[in-house]
Amino acid sequence: METIFKFVKGALAGQNQFASGGLLLMIVGAIGVYVRSLPLRLWSWVIYQTTMMLTVTDDDTAFEWIKEWFLEQKFMKRVRWLDLDTSLRGDDAALIPAPGNHRFWYGGRPFWVWFSRKDETQGWTPRRLESLTFRTIGRDPEFLKRFVKEVVACHKRKIRLASYLYHYNEAWRYVQAYTPRVLDSVILKPGEKEHLVEDIRTFRSSYERYSKLGVPYHRGYLLYGPPGTGKTSLVSALGAKFGMSIYAMNLTELNDRTLKTAIGSVPANSIILFEDIDCMKAGNRRPETGEWTVKGVQIPGNEKADPADRLGVTLSGLLNVVDGFHAPENVLFVMTTNKIEALDPALLRPGRIDYKLFLGNAAHAQKVELYRRFFPQASEYEAVEFVEAHFAETMAEFQGLLLGLEHEQPNKREGCAEMLR
Repeated sequence: METIFKFVKGALAGQNQFASGGLLLMIVGAIGVYVRSLPLRLWSWVIYQTTMMLTVTDDDTAFEWIKEWFLEQKFMKRVRWLDLDTSLRGDDAALIPAPGNHRFWYGGRPFWVWFSRKDETQGWTPRRLESLTFRTIGRDPEFLKRFVKEVVACHKRKIRLASYLYHYNEAWRYVQAYTPRVLDSVILKPGEKEHLVEDIRTFRSSYERYSKLGVPYHRGYLLYGPPGTGKTSLVSALGAKFGMSIYAMNLTELNDRTLKTAIGSVPANSIILFEDIDCMKAGNRRPETGEWTVKGVQIPGNEKADPADRLGVTLSGLLNVVDGFHAPENVLFVMTTNKIEALDPALLRPGRIDYKLFLGNAAHAQKVELYRRFFPQASEYEAVEFVEAHFAETMAEFQGLLLGLEHEQPNKREGCAEMLR
């Protein structure tokens, strides 16, 4: 160190001409590089001080809203780089700006937008990452807030009843094939449907009371019974009845962190659906002995450490989003199950599940009503005769019989009706 210090001191004192010349050349070069970069630095400083930026990534619901907003803008006629998009609601095929740089005018100001797209190959499942970055002149964020409000208003104009699915590390994805059920098409035992509808209607009109009492404004429903009894159809019909979109998720594809992210992005006035909750680890009943079974081995207490078990949602994680700090407001939690006895009691207590409805095998009156819905011209006698002549354990099976009869040739159906007479 002392030798180096003497060398530098000698170079600066002019005792070593070679070293002092090299050092001088380095200093001059550094000054030249700095001076040459001054215009760029100055330009970057001016841009930073006079413009604002807004970024939206594809893991946020607003990303789809902005693409919807693009479709209503006149400047789209001048865009030459386009992408074909079939994910937007209400459009079979839509043209939106392609990845790259685009310019347009909004509110009397120039806007620059960068549409970035790249493939993420790391992690369990490769996926495509997209983002939109907007820049405009000005320093007042109120202008950007007005821009965002217009995007939201455009989304609300286009909104309709929809179903969404959430997958690991992705945003909610719109289900193109979803068609809401009509409530009249779901036939339950007398009084069941009416009582359920009235319960939901009462909840939706009780926000002020919940607020005054300090009670979280959400409600949980459990539909249980054998497969094919109409649980999923009833959820769809309730969504259509009350104008609520359905957000369905598979807990086996999530963990506690991604579950919180998914639930946190569900808008108000929605139905959050956990279908077949008994098939998911998070809803399973905990052993009363305090022991866990992992691959046939009994492990006492909470020492269950199999890495595969850490990939799903835990019971505590599920309870936290249903009735904890992360629980959203103004939503309906709906769970369906074929085996209520397999669910943990902690999940079934009031505040998490407030209303239980058993959907059992098809009753005689249900099948008669469904027959007359398929064939309005048929008499009740004909409906009763058909029901007694055709065995079906569930409403799904009986509906299949009626659809098969519907597809038969008219003369064959008339012949069947004549035999019943």
